[in-house]
Amino acid sequence: MLRRLALLVNWRRVRFTLIASALWGLILSPAWQSPIVGLLGRTMLVALVVMLAFGLFEQWPARLPRWLARWVLQVLGVAMAVPLCVLAIYLATTSVDQPPFYQDESRMGGFALLTGTGLLFAPWIAMSALMRARDEAVRRQAVAFERERSEMERKALDARLRLLQAQVEPHFLFNTLANVRELVDSGSPQASTVLDSLIAYLRAAVPRLQEPATTMEQELQLVRAYLELMHMRMPDRLQFVLHADETTLGLRCPPMTLLTLVENSVRHGIDPSEEGGRIEVRVRVQDGRCRAQIIDTGVGLRDAGDGLGTGLSTLRERLQLTFGGDSHLRLITLEPHGLRAEVDFPAQRPLA
Repeated sequence: MLRRLALLVNWRRVRFTLIASALWGLILSPAWQSPIVGLLGRTMLVALVVMLAFGLFEQWPARLPRWLARWVLQVLGVAMAVPLCVLAIYLATTSVDQPPFYQDESRMGGFALLTGTGLLFAPWIAMSALMRARDEAVRRQAVAFERERSEMERKALDARLRLLQAQVEPHFLFNTLANVRELVDSGSPQASTVLDSLIAYLRAAVPRLQEPATTMEQELQLVRAYLELMHMRMPDRLQFVLHADETTLGLRCPPMTLLTLVENSVRHGIDPSEEGGRIEVRVRVQDGRCRAQIIDTGVGLRDAGDGLGTGLSTLRERLQLTFGGDSHLRLITLEPHGLRAEVDFPAQRPLA
């Protein structure tokens, strides 16, 4: 009830009505024979009644017949309010000892002037108010639609990232377990030790795989743990080194960004090589961007095209979704053999 009353007599509407009625009175003042104060009082009173009629039919009745538009009802209400209000004013200001106003030529002229100009101005002002209200409603609806669309896009992006993350997890886990299986099948005495290390590693790594974003420091910890695990499997064929600027450690990083690239180097670069090789991880900040390089001395891309398998293809898409397309993943063949994987994206801190 209070909300409806506030809509009926809101201050903006009252202020506009008083200003418009004062201008109306000033326009009529040259043709008015009585004091201008009385004229302004009458125009303001008529305008306020018209405003109330406009607001009343804006809310009542709650339901209208399909053939009757609400704006038509409001304009008709305004048009009817003008003569009725002017009539009420003239009846109320006629004393008992005076003849009716319609028998007084001067007062009848004032009645006709107020009624005629009121009927001329009020419906047009009502129509302009309706047009403004419609425009505001359209703008509000557009803003609401845009907000809803942005929210739906955000939810779709989150769902897409979760789907891609779900694709990455089994890919990584199955590859790692396959390495352990090779040790078991070959009867290596290191199998049990490697399996224990893998269990410890997965206990730390798997909870982080579900997170939408992690830090570069956490990502480097996982990379080091993975490389140490792989080094235990092939101690004579894998060497590695990690270099990371201190400024990069707190930066936002999609989970498994570096880990996917390092795993690709181990699986497709070092593992197929009889001599093995070396993996070097470099991370730095340059020109407001985080730039990481994973360099290996393995067999390189060979005939694998651009080298984008499941893990790298998924990583590229995750980076594009996370940073709105402002990221790059490049694979560069090295001579005489080896591969350099480069990734760069905006240097951002995790959201609080």
